Amino acid sequence: MSAVYLPEPTVGRLLGSWQPDVPALLLVAVLGGLYGWGVVRVRRRGRSWPPARLAAFVLLGLGTIVVATMSGLAAYDHELFWPAAVQNVGLDLLAPLGLALGDPLRLAVEALPEGGAGRVRRVLTGRLVRLLTFPLVSTVLVLATELAVYFTPYFATALRVGWLHELMYLHLLAAGCLFVLPVLTREQALPAWCTHPVRAALVFLDGVVDAVPGLVVMTHGTLIAGAWYLHHAPPWSPDVHHDQQLGGGAMLGISELVALPFLLVVLAQWVRAERAQTAVLDRRLDGELAPAAPAGQGPAELVRPWWETEEGEVAERVRRQGRGD
Repeated sequence: MSAVYLPEPTVGRLLGSWQPDVPALLLVAVLGGLYGWGVVRVRRRGRSWPPARLAAFVLLGLGTIVVATMSGLAAYDHELFWPAAVQNVGLDLLAPLGLALGDPLRLAVEALPEGGAGRVRRVLTGRLVRLLTFPLVSTVLVLATELAVYFTPYFATALRVGWLHELMYLHLLAAGCLFVLPVLTREQALPAWCTHPVRAALVFLDGVVDAVPGLVVMTHGTLIAGAWYLHHAPPWSPDVHHDQQLGGGAMLGISELVALPFLLVVLAQWVRAERAQTAVLDRRLDGELAPAAPAGQGPAELVRPWWETEEGEVAERVRRQGRGD
């Protein structure tokens, strides 16, 4: 029997080859519908929701899921390893970053009634969620997921079994969200010791860890799902070993590209938090100093330099120097 192969992939074919993936479509529809409902609820209550968060959730988060599961990557992932590798790292790293930038946890708290918001916060502070999202635990889970996919029969079996392939997609997405969502949300989803400097250090460490699967895949001497790709390799495909190296290089490159904006977002949150804390301290100091002013002293007296209001040799010397200037 003669095998029927897809034509050799080009940029045009990768961009123009789309196929529906029903489970992925349902997931995108549910997540998008819930997020849109939350935004509408918040705005009806007279509060605003940043358009940038909405765009990040829809375009980067849901958009990556659609591209990974229904674009030309999905059309060629059963014939070449590198499209499957790009799919998996996109679902594991890029899509979770987009979803987290949308801050769906904070949106749920603001959109739900008081009872529903309380239940969400109780879930976030529950033992199981605390354990799974504990920074070092979630980092290990992401790394273990990637290594389990490629260095156990998981991936090779998923290529043959459709429902397991869909489950692998969901597994990768969930593992990535366990680390990213708690770090970027404005809700208190991490232990108190996870201040912004600590989060920045954890994100940097996570970026280093995320590079490990790509390096291992790229340098691994044994073929990953080798029996499958050797059997289904089309005549125009590169050497299977070279194909695996391309996939590992793509994984490494995407992981490093994701790590930089992730770190920049955490640093930006750190700066905003410091500014907010400084503003609160300034208001508290103003409130404590205002009652200490002498009765009848006008606002102008409160802002006069110390050398104009105090007596003493130093103050007199500064006043004389000022008049001389």
